[in-house]
Amino acid sequence: MRSSFAKSIYVGAAVLGLAGLSAVTTTTASAKSYATAGSYTALTKGQNVLVNGTNAIYSKPGTVKGAKVVASKKTVAKLAASKKSNDTFYAYGTKTTNRGSVYYKIVTMDKKYRGYIYGGKTAGTFAGGIKTTDTLTTAATPARTAGYYLKDVSKNTLWTAPKNTDINAKKVSLYGAAKSDPFTVDKAATKTKEGSLYYHVTDSKDSSISGWIYAGKGYDTTITDNNKQDLGGLSLNIAAATATADNSVNVVYRDGAKTISTTSWVNSPAANTTPTKAGDPVNDSLVDVSGAKLADFVTNNVPANYKASNIASATTGVKFGNTIYVDVTAAATSKVSFVVDGLANDKDVTDAQAKDVAGKLTAGAALTSKDFTATLSPTAKENLSGVKGTQFTATQLNAIVGGITLGNGTKTYYASNGDAYHYTFAITTKDAANTFATDNRLAFPGDTLKASVTATLTHGAATTAASDNSWIA
Repeated sequence: MRSSFAKSIYVGAAVLGLAGLSAVTTTTASAKSYATAGSYTALTKGQNVLVNGTNAIYSKPGTVKGAKVVASKKTVAKLAASKKSNDTFYAYGTKTTNRGSVYYKIVTMDKKYRGYIYGGKTAGTFAGGIKTTDTLTTAATPARTAGYYLKDVSKNTLWTAPKNTDINAKKVSLYGAAKSDPFTVDKAATKTKEGSLYYHVTDSKDSSISGWIYAGKGYDTTITDNNKQDLGGLSLNIAAATATADNSVNVVYRDGAKTISTTSWVNSPAANTTPTKAGDPVNDSLVDVSGAKLADFVTNNVPANYKASNIASATTGVKFGNTIYVDVTAAATSKVSFVVDGLANDKDVTDAQAKDVAGKLTAGAALTSKDFTATLSPTAKENLSGVKGTQFTATQLNAIVGGITLGNGTKTYYASNGDAYHYTFAITTKDAANTFATDNRLAFPGDTLKASVTATLTHGAATTAASDNSWIA
């Protein structure tokens, strides 16, 4: 019995021994094996790179003990798909693990994400989770290279490189540059991610001042009005100086006691090199950066849908530092519609011929700007606008119709034998006077005015000519 007991003890001990050995062996086999990383080496020359979304970014090489996730694979995938230059990375250092894996130290252009990412197995090459990139793409220089001015440096100023395309890009000091300094373009490039255009410009009066500036859509030779050019931070006109009591006049447009808008006329230092000070008279030799004298500036800046009544008196005897008040009243602008009131044939067109013309006009037909050419004199155009709620006067109506010049019709009509015809138009008269003033005697500014015309059928195909039809209803 003792022998059996003893045998049981040995067997039990053996089992326990094996169990203990098994437990120890299992624990040792599941322990994680970490890599070790060599010393940090700064890249001789940094490199702009893109991530591809296959690898996360860590606080240290990802297989080294203690590495923490800085940006998950999901986040990195979003950065890889981004169309913003600030999500481009800059690689500037490296560590290699004892397993031969190369990790690069990278940072986004906006400094939001910084850490290590796997870069392949060969030091000096970029593979794995990153690839090299050019942040700028060379573009053609503009057709016009000289005569640019900085528009508003608080919004778009000069940079040593377009922002977020170079980790070391910074604003250029404009100390010593005047608003009247012209700049010349010598290079052009687009941001590779966004495609936005930038010009490299140099101050024509101080070559030490140069840099890159956002250029909007760039200079367009098809646009004849330079004021309509989208040039981003550049302008084809000198930027106005900051308004002060020594160089400006404050203009207030008011309707009774209600202020409608305010603006400032600012003397151009480029046009008038003699310094001015508060209290000096504003004479007619002085202009702003657009070349406008004070009275012209006030006229040009009357608020939309208002008419001014005292510009001449308000701009007389003004001194620098003054505030002038321009009285305005709500206004409206009319357009003119044209209706065929009478039909006639030219002297060489018989009634039989006219009858054979297909699709010809009929009495009462409304015409559009596509049916004829016409011009309107500046005086007539001015009289189309009037004080809202105040009826047109006969004088105004006669000034409007007197400034209308009707051209030929723009449509060609054909007879059955193939002969071509067109119409000529004239304002209808009655007893040697036009009917325009009578037809519109009850009209107010803003109403559509009616002009009765006589359409005369004439041999020959129609010809077209450019005309301003913005005033035609």
